[in-house]
Amino acid sequence: MADENDAPLPNGEDNSPAAGLILQYIKDLSFENPNAPAVYQWQGQPQIDVQFNIGANEAGDDVHEVILKIDIRAAAADKVAFQVELSYAGLFGLRNIPEDQVQPFLLAEAPRLLFPFARRVVADVVRDGGFPPLMLDPIDFAALYMAQAESNAAQLAQPEGNA
Repeated sequence: MADENDAPLPNGEDNSPAAGLILQYIKDLSFENPNAPAVYQWQGQPQIDVQFNIGANEAGDDVHEVILKIDIRAAAADKVAFQVELSYAGLFGLRNIPEDQVQPFLLAEAPRLLFPFARRVVADVVRDGGFPPLMLDPIDFAALYMAQAESNAAQLAQPEGNA
């Protein structure tokens, strides 16, 4: 059943909630292969450390930029095999979204939409650097957002002065 608040207004305006991806792009990309060509002779699998960070800011009226930052470091025998730093961004249009739903959308749903494209960029750049493509495992951004929100709420609930 449609809510009467979701019906088009007489002047033709639509006040129903809407969110959409306007544009996605590489904001920053760095690939380093500091030990080439010796790295191609190394034996064994490198240890790979992957870090994610998500940021969001207002880019205009009803438009928000979400940046999915991925930092990867592959090392073997205490030497760096390769490093990747990717900031993959998207512009999202949000209209008539309840205020309490904006942050969950920007920090959980928007990164979920951007991730497959960022994953492809990472795989391609690692392959182009002379290594097997690095296929990042899927990420549950909603679960990460909920865990972070619960952690923040727990920290706020602790009285000050307890150490």
